[in-house]
Amino acid sequence: MSGRGETWLFLAQRLSAAVLAPLVLVHFATIVYAFQDGLNAAEILARTRGSVALAAFYGLFVVAAAVHGAIGLRAILREHTSWRWANVNTAAAAFLMVVLWLGLGAVTAVT
Repeated sequence: MSGRGETWLFLAQRLSAAVLAPLVLVHFATIVYAFQDGLNAAEILARTRGSVALAAFYGLFVVAAAVHGAIGLRAILREHTSWRWANVNTAAAAFLMVVLWLGLGAVTAVT
């Protein structure tokens, strides 16, 4: 990949990290709150049904995590395998698509 493409990937990973940081904190705070009040899974799901805000929050979470993870996986594969660039990029793209598909499917199922 060209130097310019690498720069964009570097920036995308840093931006996704900046987006993920506050989302993870809110997510953890929400979990602590929910379990502190003794809510079970059924009660939590009942509260999340139809929430556009929650769907947007976790949708953004999934997209940021997928981008961040795929770029990170790409770097790990490049450093620790003898794979060609095309194979590394294909594996990272496949990982991105699977995480998006599973993650956004989960968001859709619970909101």
